[in-house]
Amino acid sequence: MADTEKEIRSILATDCGSTTTKAILIEKRGEEYQLIVRGEAPTTVEAPVEDVTAGVINAIMEVAELAGRKLLKDDQIIKPQQGDEGVDLYISTSSAGGGLQMMVAGVVRNLTGESAERAALGAGAIVMDVIASNDKRLPHEKIERIRHLRPDMLLLSGGIDGGTTSHVVELAELIAAANPRPRLGLAYELPVIYAGNKDARNLIRERLEDKMALEIVDNLRPVLERENLMPTRLKIQEQFLEHVMAHAPGYNKLISWTDAPIMPTPAAVGAIIQTVANQQDRQVVGVDIGGATTDIFSVFKNREDESIFNRTVSANVGMSYSISNVLAEAGLEQILRWIPFEIDENDLRNRIKNKMIRPTTIPQTLEELMIEQAIAREALRLAFNQHKQLAVELRGVQQQRTISDAFAQSEGGGTLVDMPSLDLIVGSGGVLSHAPRRHQAMLMMIDAFEPEGLTHLAVDSIFMMPQLGVLAQVNEKAATQVFERDCLIHLGTCIAPVGTAKAGDACISITVDSPSGQSFTQEVAFGELRLYALEVGGKAKVTIQPDRRFDIGAGRGQAVESEVMGGVVGLVVDTRGRPLEIPSDSTNRVANLKRWAGALKAYPEL
Repeated sequence: MADTEKEIRSILATDCGSTTTKAILIEKRGEEYQLIVRGEAPTTVEAPVEDVTAGVINAIMEVAELAGRKLLKDDQIIKPQQGDEGVDLYISTSSAGGGLQMMVAGVVRNLTGESAERAALGAGAIVMDVIASNDKRLPHEKIERIRHLRPDMLLLSGGIDGGTTSHVVELAELIAAANPRPRLGLAYELPVIYAGNKDARNLIRERLEDKMALEIVDNLRPVLERENLMPTRLKIQEQFLEHVMAHAPGYNKLISWTDAPIMPTPAAVGAIIQTVANQQDRQVVGVDIGGATTDIFSVFKNREDESIFNRTVSANVGMSYSISNVLAEAGLEQILRWIPFEIDENDLRNRIKNKMIRPTTIPQTLEELMIEQAIAREALRLAFNQHKQLAVELRGVQQQRTISDAFAQSEGGGTLVDMPSLDLIVGSGGVLSHAPRRHQAMLMMIDAFEPEGLTHLAVDSIFMMPQLGVLAQVNEKAATQVFERDCLIHLGTCIAPVGTAKAGDACISITVDSPSGQSFTQEVAFGELRLYALEVGGKAKVTIQPDRRFDIGAGRGQAVESEVMGGVVGLVVDTRGRPLEIPSDSTNRVANLKRWAGALKAYPEL
């Protein structure tokens, strides 16, 4: 790795999104890699162009113009770098054409079905449905469902190694009977990955090999006590490149240009989150909130102190195309509780529907901005709750089990998402990255995620995480340096005690020793938001003494000493309680929301 890193002076990276292709140029300046410029252009996978490389070239041309250097010759990227021309490395990610859409099948919904879902989500897929032997659907209903959805790829799992084979073979027979037509046309052979009981491999081959492009990998749940997801995730990404991407317009040419395999955009974001979490030994949550979907990524430690990566995609939770789904799932009351002014319910419904039918519009007034950010809080909360339900300890591992026990099991391991131990939340997506004031992004994330104890918050400045994720596979040093230096905008640290009381009751006493050497102590009553100045790069020592009813991480009433990092917002003390409760009557609600937003300097004229 070291020799390779010395040789690479410049890196060009693109992310081919569903609407926009983004390009960045990274160069080594001295001992550090830095972002130099970025450019973008419309993605070109539809008529009349139907060649993804046209959009890539347009984005690279903008980068070349801004950087004042030549990167292309005869519509080809100049490689390696020669003097001031060209680059040493070109890499790309893609979610164009709707990304990777998969169905997964497992014998038991809450065991191998759930493991298969985690494997597919971690590889960057949207999971369209999970078929299981015990999902209460009749065989013909499962067959009809597989035919109707027409996925890009199927993942079949089931059974521990050496266990019974009959149930997973029955699932294979359902898939063979369905014989779904691929989304990308008849010339495309549908990939099916088998990651189940190794004793059933020959039986699976007999049923599927002649009909589909069958690939076999190690069992993703070889024993009940262990998941082995990585071989499956790598095979999904390999098949994505060879089968799905190869049939999308212009991708064969793009694949020939890149110096590393093209990754699905969500998988690349997950890769940089994992890299940073592992390098810094931190527990991290990342979010990407888009127009149609919201992705949540997390790295938390399990009981064995192993770092476990999870990703979920809420395919119906977003800020434009899916905004009406947020209203339907959260309910009007939940959105209203975040709006710091009186508004008629029908007016609010109409504004939400207008956004759905005009998805590219942006707020033109302060009122519209506040409404959009209120909806964003609920979208983030819904997606995070869904993430907690999938990011769980392995189910059923404490019990001696038979297959009948497994079929009966519906409850199991608790969530891995442990808020008191969470070190960092990273937000990305337009509503967070492009909020007019960074204070708004921090307030949205605190309200939606309800961090506990001491948690640092940051946003991705220009959604660079996909390109850095694929770069981490090739040059980890460059990826992490640019991530910390140019990608992350540090907002600051949130201090939030867990507990509840009446407004105005004693909550915590906080002492802050600032970098300048000055020290102060303040009492903060229950129900407050306080903001203290602590600049980017600044670190302060804090001592927090909670009231006996509150816990800041060491137990109720137990003091905590720690070093906290600053940011463009600063140090936020949130004594509104956990769980966070907003007054239900509109007068108190509006008054509190205005007071909290004012304390954080989130909006003008409140």
